[in-house]
Amino acid sequence: MADVLIAGGAVMGASCAFWLTRMSPGLRVVVVEPDPTYQFSSTALSVASVRSQFTNPVNVQISRFAIDFIRDFARWTGPSGGVPDLGLRENGYLFLTGTEAGAAQLTELAAMQRELGAATEVWDATTLAQRFPWMNTDDVAAASFGPRDEGWFDNMGLLSGLRHAARAAGARFVTGRVVRFETHEGRIVAAHLADGQRLEAGHFVNAAGTRCDMLMEGLPLRLPVEPRKRTVFVVDAPAARHPDAPLFIDHSGIYARPEHGSWIAATVPADDGPCAADDFDPDHDLFESIVWPALYNRAEGFGQAKVVRWWVGHYAYNTLDQNAILGRNPLVPNLYHANGFSGHGLQQAPAVGRGIAEQILHGDWQTLDLSPLGVQRVVDNEPFAEAHIV
Repeated sequence: MADVLIAGGAVMGASCAFWLTRMSPGLRVVVVEPDPTYQFSSTALSVASVRSQFTNPVNVQISRFAIDFIRDFARWTGPSGGVPDLGLRENGYLFLTGTEAGAAQLTELAAMQRELGAATEVWDATTLAQRFPWMNTDDVAAASFGPRDEGWFDNMGLLSGLRHAARAAGARFVTGRVVRFETHEGRIVAAHLADGQRLEAGHFVNAAGTRCDMLMEGLPLRLPVEPRKRTVFVVDAPAARHPDAPLFIDHSGIYARPEHGSWIAATVPADDGPCAADDFDPDHDLFESIVWPALYNRAEGFGQAKVVRWWVGHYAYNTLDQNAILGRNPLVPNLYHANGFSGHGLQQAPAVGRGIAEQILHGDWQTLDLSPLGVQRVVDNEPFAEAHIV
């Protein structure tokens, strides 16, 4: 019998295992993951970025810890992690707005972010043109930019280091898929796997990504989380070689950033909605109809752009408010959640894993108060919205 069983072994489950074994040496932790290659996991298919520019203070605080953890990863995981560096590129995030109301919002948010340790700056169109002269700023009213502590990093390095360090500290990783939880007198007593195994534990963590709600069947609370498909295009643009460019979020609805001499770019489809958990077919038409026109509008150098490859990932999309659902389930007291990250789970994994471990071992959040993201708001159907979803 395990002390803690974690359903889902990608970055969120691995982070929980890392922090549990770090905080409580000798704790019996079992992580159940259906695909140890992680081929279709949100972790592996992430754009792998980190930013402080969120609209809720708790999300800013989560990322403030994440950037320090990512930057100093080898110290946190030690030699057993086996990953000396996550290759952090601090090119920054750049949010663009085309309205005066948007400019006022960016200014207000930047003040909040700076109070929490971020370095967010707000520029007018003239300053933006001076900093990035290759950009067309005719339709820009203002931009917010993170000159430090924002950028992108090695997603699989993060996962690998957390897994190896957790395993070295005694966590056991099992290949299998949790398909349901067995309950007795209001508590979970075992997890049932697709192959027929029954694994008992004292505490259970739902870190099952886009499939997290499937595990809640038969329990008193379902999760408002569904898979949403995102097609990411790798774009070659010979006249737009800007390796020091930031990840920019255009007010037209696309985002793009440089990647090894090319660019990666994506958008949210106009008919965005749930997809099957195994649907990884790309939406090719999004490039010609939405992404390329927006890129060309932002910089004429994209006139010669062509798609050289693409990939498809899934967001574990929280339809209630696009924010994470975290911590102890008030209706099932030995069940804990790390669900519904809506595209920003990778960067939130270090702080969330630590928080879940604190709740299990100490009864409540200790280092960061993550209660605004708690499960109770799902029970009460009270959204806690995050506006900056990319």
